[in-house]
Amino acid sequence: MANPWAGEVALRIDGVAHVAKLTLGALAELEDALGEGSLFALVERFESGRISGRDVLALIVAGLRGGGWQGRAEDLRQADIEGGPIGAARVAAQLLARAFAVPGEA
Repeated sequence: MANPWAGEVALRIDGVAHVAKLTLGALAELEDALGEGSLFALVERFESGRISGRDVLALIVAGLRGGGWQGRAEDLRQADIEGGPIGAARVAAQLLARAFAVPGEA
């Protein structure tokens, strides 16, 4: 079970439950994968709505790796992510929001 206070998000892939979390290492990997130079630029990109399927996939991969998953983006290209593309985008948004949330603040 995911702990939102620890920045974790639950995600089911091919019927298997996973916990995703954007650790500092996962965020650095995400910056590199998306070609962003800073965390602020990355957040602005998502807040402005300039995201693509590739962005969502990169965010989910980074979050899964932060949660201990050892896979690669290629492993998810044919995977069934619960909720489909909308579910994946929701998880990506939750990951980013929880990575920068201060516990106890809305």
